[in-house]
Amino acid sequence: MRGEFIEVWSETWREIWGKLALQKTAPSDLFCELYDELISALKVKPSVQQLAEITNDPERSEEAFANTKAEDISSEWALIDFLESAYETLDDLDGDSLANHYFNLLEEFVEKFNLRYDLRRPCTFCPTLPGIFVSLMCDLRKVTSQDIYLNNHMKDFENSIRDLRIDCSDTRIKTCIQKQVNLLEAMGRLYPGVKEKTISKICDQLGTWPHETIKEAMKSLYRFTCDYPGIRHSGTGKNATREIEMRDMIAVSILLTGFVPYLTNKLDAEVLYRGR
Repeated sequence: MRGEFIEVWSETWREIWGKLALQKTAPSDLFCELYDELISALKVKPSVQQLAEITNDPERSEEAFANTKAEDISSEWALIDFLESAYETLDDLDGDSLANHYFNLLEEFVEKFNLRYDLRRPCTFCPTLPGIFVSLMCDLRKVTSQDIYLNNHMKDFENSIRDLRIDCSDTRIKTCIQKQVNLLEAMGRLYPGVKEKTISKICDQLGTWPHETIKEAMKSLYRFTCDYPGIRHSGTGKNATREIEMRDMIAVSILLTGFVPYLTNKLDAEVLYRGR
């Protein structure tokens, strides 16, 4: 679940559009105007003649709107563009009353279905940080599933996280971090032009870094996994200031995940932010 609107589009009729149509101020041609906006988000658009026939008939336009399925919509961002432009359409039709009711319905919908957006006035959807992170993890799974080598590493990492439910000992936490570094290392090896095999040397071959300190941060995390006893190697006992804990698993895992876009060319940052 990516927390995107397109995944729960089928619920919008009951939660948003049906309720909007019941408003006393809703005009009879409500769906004529809304469907006219919606076509910009469709994969297959009606002909000029078909559109005219639909949008000049309130009943046909309502039926066409209600029968639009998620698979008919071209992308998440196209749908977001429609939802935002619908606010302006409603404001033009009936002023603040209908448009404000629509905004409130949208806000309730986003909260109810835990979508990846903050809704801001007048009607703008802003992707949230948790939503972006979920998109990153979803796309990471998709990318790794297309390669047997990466898929095995991804499964090892995810299984190590699940194993913490049984036992969150320092040994299992170390295994989690080890499996994640193995995954990132495997991804880096597949980056075009990379010939090295370890994260540290792979980082030096990549030209994806915006600043030397970002690259050094990744390399420092890698050195931590090599030097802390029992993660990737025997390590240096005197350098460990305490036993590793669950907070380390959470913090290090999130930090390492944040470096994924630098280590692969298979992810689109624009898509991670905006949605598919």
